[in-house]
Amino acid sequence: MHFQLQQYISRFVQLTEEEVQIVTDCLSWKSIPKKTTLLQAGDICHFEAYVLKGCIREYFTEKDGTELTLEFAVEDWWVSDISSFEHQTPSMMTIETLEDCELLLLSRDSKDKLLQRVPKLERMFRLMIQRHLAVIQKRLIRTVSYSAMEQLEEFVKRYPTLPNRVPQQYIASYLGITPEFLSKLRKRQMMGRS
Repeated sequence: MHFQLQQYISRFVQLTEEEVQIVTDCLSWKSIPKKTTLLQAGDICHFEAYVLKGCIREYFTEKDGTELTLEFAVEDWWVSDISSFEHQTPSMMTIETLEDCELLLLSRDSKDKLLQRVPKLERMFRLMIQRHLAVIQKRLIRTVSYSAMEQLEEFVKRYPTLPNRVPQQYIASYLGITPEFLSKLRKRQMMGRS
């Protein structure tokens, strides 16, 4: 198993050497170039991916073609459409790489086998979903109650490296504002630090 993932898992549970080997056997490593669609809206999600390297964006496309960025996933994060993956239903979102990525992938069958053979990993996946839900709830509250500047400040706290890694248009779509307005906010933010 890759050291990064082993460190991640150790935050939740301790694995024996035999269990580490089981995890290794259930994962597949992939190198994926930037601008690759991992999941297209309307398709069924067949993976959960742990990001070893790179940046990934999950987004929803409105009827008028406007893209709304739902989430970014960077190193040491997992990415998937949980609902589509678990229920094998068509996804409402698209997942694409924004940078060259290295991923460890779990298929549905591999995850089922993994959880049967290493039941204590159920705890890790449960805690991951609980944390993800908490993040989504906080984001929803910020979206309806924070000013655009407050949302930008929270974004930079949550994703400190992203403003230098992804196009401004994706950050703006995450915040629900135009790229032009984001540019004005960033200038105001820089002036406030001077």
